[in-house]
Amino acid sequence: MDPPGTGSTVRRIMLGASLRRLREEKGLAREAAGFHIRASESKISRMELGRVGFKTRDVEDLLTLYGVLDDAERRGLLEMVREANTPGWWHKYGDLLPHWFTTYVGLEEATNMIRTYEVQFIPGLLQTSAYAHTVIRLGYPDVPEAEIERRVHMRMQRQDRLTKKDGPRLWAVIDEAALRRPIGGKEIMREQIQHLLEVSSLPNITLQVMPFRFGMHAAEGGAFSILRFPESDLSDVVYVEQLWGALYLDKREDIDPYLTAMEQLCVESTTPGGTAEILGDLLREM
Repeated sequence: MDPPGTGSTVRRIMLGASLRRLREEKGLAREAAGFHIRASESKISRMELGRVGFKTRDVEDLLTLYGVLDDAERRGLLEMVREANTPGWWHKYGDLLPHWFTTYVGLEEATNMIRTYEVQFIPGLLQTSAYAHTVIRLGYPDVPEAEIERRVHMRMQRQDRLTKKDGPRLWAVIDEAALRRPIGGKEIMREQIQHLLEVSSLPNITLQVMPFRFGMHAAEGGAFSILRFPESDLSDVVYVEQLWGALYLDKREDIDPYLTAMEQLCVESTTPGGTAEILGDLLREM
């Protein structure tokens, strides 16, 4: 059985991918598909990327447009509509999360591999609760403490999958600047660095550091993540977070530059042994 929320996210992504494949096989543009269900081209795009819920009537109409008339095939796809609309665990935090980040959490739950590069902060999946509290308070200086604690709790809950048997592989490259920036003071940073040292020994976590000595490098544009899914017919998704929004890229021509940049980062960054050495040096400096 899928963990709560994971199955629904996978079904949503798979259903969207199936609808896109059927549309492309018919040679139809998204605009034409949207017109057929009285919707916009952008809605078809969001459906095909698995970023929105599905209405049974919309899917039925699209399947008819795409020439899917076989009863068994239609039933299978329509059953996925029901499964895809099942809320995930993170929906209880819906009052706290912007819609663009809710999408990311759902995708993150469905991945089997996460590759991420961070410049300013330690990646959220590797933060201690004290470090996360400081970062979240920085972003939301005026909200009540109870809300901050809920946000921290959700971030810690996202980390749970990393310690499970079927959890994803996490491959993180952290800029040295994020390790040296004193978020929350020395005690919080010492605890955070010690945590990184400990989790870097886990079999499903690879941690590298992009040191200052390399100067310019392949990802000068900033932080990004690449999400990969266990289903072979699903494309990778590149996630680029902005101040009040995010980009989700899944077209090959958009993904390839990020894959190239990530590969180059991994070549130029420390080996796992070198990472442990840098983290150890930082602890001693503190």
